[in-house]
Amino acid sequence: MKTNRSFKFWQWWTIIVSMVVYSIFYFVRKNFSIAMPGLTAEYGISNTSFGIIIAIGSLIYGLSRFVNGFIVERVSTKVFMAIGLFLCAAANFCFGFGVDLTFLITGVHEGPQFINTLVLIMGVTIVLNQYFQGFGYPPCARMLPQWIAPNELSTKMSIWNTSHSIGSFLAVVICGMIMTGLGSDMSGNPDIVARISQNLAGSIKGWDSMSVADQTAKVLSYAGHYGAWRMCFIIPGIIAVGGAILCLFALKDTPQSVGLPEIKGTETGKEKTAGIPGAHKKFLSHMVFRNKWVWILSIANIFVYVLRMGVLDWGPKFLTEDRGMNIQGAAWSVALFELSAIVGTIFAGWASDHIFKGRSHRMCFVAMVGAFIFLGLFALVDMPVVLSTIVLAMSGFCIYGPQALIGIGSANQATKEASATANGLAGICGYLGSALSAIGVGLVADNFGWKWVFITFIAVGVVGAIIFLTMWNAPRDGYERSRKFTEALVEEHEKSNK
Repeated sequence: MKTNRSFKFWQWWTIIVSMVVYSIFYFVRKNFSIAMPGLTAEYGISNTSFGIIIAIGSLIYGLSRFVNGFIVERVSTKVFMAIGLFLCAAANFCFGFGVDLTFLITGVHEGPQFINTLVLIMGVTIVLNQYFQGFGYPPCARMLPQWIAPNELSTKMSIWNTSHSIGSFLAVVICGMIMTGLGSDMSGNPDIVARISQNLAGSIKGWDSMSVADQTAKVLSYAGHYGAWRMCFIIPGIIAVGGAILCLFALKDTPQSVGLPEIKGTETGKEKTAGIPGAHKKFLSHMVFRNKWVWILSIANIFVYVLRMGVLDWGPKFLTEDRGMNIQGAAWSVALFELSAIVGTIFAGWASDHIFKGRSHRMCFVAMVGAFIFLGLFALVDMPVVLSTIVLAMSGFCIYGPQALIGIGSANQATKEASATANGLAGICGYLGSALSAIGVGLVADNFGWKWVFITFIAVGVVGAIIFLTMWNAPRDGYERSRKFTEALVEEHEKSNK
C-alpha cells in the first residue's frame, strides 16, 4: 500500500513537472507567430518569406525529433530536455537582438540589403531554435510510458498533452500583451508612420479596399508600439532559462530511479535479449519501422499538423488581415482556440480509454471528422466575428485530439521500449505537414486570399479522417507483438549457438 501511494505521488509529480517544462518550450516557439505582424509592419516581410522560414524550421524540428528519438533511448531524459530548453532560450535572445546584429553586418537600418540580411538571420535563428525544440518531446515520449500503464495512457497522456495548449495559450496572451503594451511610441514620427503604411500596403491583400480610417488605425497601432516584437523573444527566453533549471533538478527518469518497481503488464521480454548482438536494433526495426500501425499513424500526422500548425502559426495574421481584428483581439482568439484545445485533448483521452477501450486511433477518426466540419463552417458561412471565433475554437477542440492521441497510439503500438523512436517517426511526418502548411498557407494567402486557405484545410481534414479509418480494427497496443518477437529472437539465438 505504501509503495502504491509512493508510486502515485511520483507518477503525478513527473506528469505535472514535465507538463510545466514542456509548456515552456512553447514560450520560446509560438512567440514568433505573434511577432510576425509587427515584423511585417516595421520591415515589410511578406507572408511568403515567413512561410519559407516556418517551413524550413518545421522540417528541422521534425528531423530533430526523429534523430533525438534514437539518442534519448540511451541518455538521461531530464538532462537532455534541460539542455534543449536552455539552448532554445539562447536562440531566442539572438532573435531578439537580430536587428542589432543586422546593423553590425550591413551598417544600415533600412533598405533591401538590411531586410534581406535580417530575414536571413531570422531564418538561421529559427532553424537553430527549431532543432533545439526537438530536445523537448522525445524525452517525454520515453519518460511517461515508464510511469503510466497502457490501460490509462490515453487519459493521463492526454492530460499531459494539454501542455502544448497551455504553453501556446500563455505564449500568445503574454506576447499579445507585450505587442500592445511595450515598445516605443513612434506614432508622432512621420517617417516611421509612412514606412509602416507602405509596408502594410505591400503585404496585406485588400489593403486598398479598406477605409482610410481603418488603414490609419492599423498603422498607428503598430507605430505606437514600435519594436515591441523584440521583447516577445527576450522575455520568453528568460522564462525558458528558469524552466531548464526546474527540469534538471525536479524530474525523475524512471520509477527505478526513486526505488520503485517496473509497471506490471509492460514487460516486453527485451531483457532476455540483452546478450544478443544487435538485439536492440532488431527490436526497433520490428516494433517501429516494420510496424504498419506506426506508419499509418505517422502518415496521418502529416494531415493533422497541416491543420493544427496552419491555424496556430497563421491565426494572428489571418485574423488581423482578413477579419479586421487588432493584434490583441487576434491573440485572444488564438488563445481561445488553445483553451478549447485543452478541453478537447482531455476529452479525447478519456473517450479513448472509456469509450474505445484504449484504441486511440478510433477517437482520432471521430475528432478529425469534427475538425473539418468546424473549419468548413468557419470558412464558408458568413457569421459575426464572435460566433466565427467560437467556431474556430471548436475546430481546436477537435484538432488537438488526434495531435495528442497519435503520440499515445505510437507509444502503445511500439511499447515503452521504442516509444521515443516511434514518436520521432511520427514527429518528422507531422512537421513535414507543418512545413507544407507553412509554405502552402503563405503562397495561397498571397495569391488567392485567406478564404482559399481554409477551403484547403477542409480537404486536408477529409483525407486525414480516411487514413485514420483504415486502422479502425488495429489492436490497442504492441506488447503482445513485442513479446512474440523477443521470444522468437531468443529461440533463434539459442539454436544458432547449439
